[in-house]
Amino acid sequence: MAQLRQEVDPGEAGLDAKALDRLDQHLAHYVDEGRMPGFLVAVARGGRVAHLTAHGHRDLAAGLPVEPDTLWRIYSMTKPVTAVAALILVEEGRLSLDDPVARYLPAFADARVHVSGSGSGMVTRPAGQPMLIRHLMTHTAGLTFAFYHSHPVDALYREAGLESSVVPGTTLAETVDVYASLPLQFEPGTQWNYSVASNVLGRVIEVVSGKPLDTFFAERVFGPLGMTDAGLSVTDEQAVRLSELYGEKDDGGIEPVPGLPLRGRPRFLSGSGGMVASAHDMHRFMEMLRRRGELDGTRLLAPETVDLMARNHLPGGADLRAFGSRPAHDEPNNDGVGFGLSVSVVIDPARTLAPTSPGTFGWSGAASTTFWVDPGHDLTVQFYTQVRPKSLKLNPDLRRLVHEAVVE
Repeated sequence: MAQLRQEVDPGEAGLDAKALDRLDQHLAHYVDEGRMPGFLVAVARGGRVAHLTAHGHRDLAAGLPVEPDTLWRIYSMTKPVTAVAALILVEEGRLSLDDPVARYLPAFADARVHVSGSGSGMVTRPAGQPMLIRHLMTHTAGLTFAFYHSHPVDALYREAGLESSVVPGTTLAETVDVYASLPLQFEPGTQWNYSVASNVLGRVIEVVSGKPLDTFFAERVFGPLGMTDAGLSVTDEQAVRLSELYGEKDDGGIEPVPGLPLRGRPRFLSGSGGMVASAHDMHRFMEMLRRRGELDGTRLLAPETVDLMARNHLPGGADLRAFGSRPAHDEPNNDGVGFGLSVSVVIDPARTLAPTSPGTFGWSGAASTTFWVDPGHDLTVQFYTQVRPKSLKLNPDLRRLVHEAVVE
């Protein structure tokens, strides 16, 4: 077990200590109001942690505090890790971004695309082009989520038992076959739709590598980077440091809710949202990205590969709002933000909801966790709590307050 520690004073890193105090006070207010159990926030510049605050509780009922070594369900922050794992295989020549998914998962060979109608009256046609690996990594594959309730294909996902993106009791391979049996929402490459694509990519990694996804992660990502607590499950020793998961109630309060089945190795190995990690683990991962693929003498990816990952891949430089499927992604928070290989990328800071720098990239998780890398300011930021939100929106203020702390 390794633990994140503050390494330098904010001023040494060109950060305003008073602005960082305002950040802490803003977040603590949510804890005081009972809207969050606790939180951890860390800001590093030039690879050195210049601000680290752990506040409140990881388990309210047990009275256990948030500590620097607390473990967090990071949910969709798993997706960039899955992308890095796939890019390792790309660099080894075992996989290409332009490979058809069906080359590795034959169930996708006869994909069909929604044309009109719904339910038993749905009209589909054969896909005009194959779904490619790059479509999975950019969420332009035509796949979707059951929870959108905005398209007839979403309803088919719910009918197939995919409310939580997993057919209960199945393996990754079995659930991915169910995805493949359903129509695509649109022709691959023609729209952006946040989806189950990273689970499909996780299954491709398994097929290409010949190893279960958790084993590949451990051997090729977590081990080399020194991410000592990261995984798709927790041991008995780790379990005492795992934060309780809460859900936001209609009145703004929180209550415990079921989380990922992390005790013991899960039957379903999710490349979309299955990870647990500590702040130290994610600091190591972000540092590898900030340093363009290398950390402490270990090179995981070539610099050009990380640059490719962190570049907007939406056609014509479009942002998520313009290229996203509607109405699911027609939201103000998608203005000025493009999408790379499983990370968001700021392309027009003037149009974003909070001050930020061009080229800033990262992603968030369903329990209100987030991370980003700001290459222009040589900055990495991570934030953790464990609240599945209804109205709670932390990211715009979090980004604004961190941005205000950068003084040089």
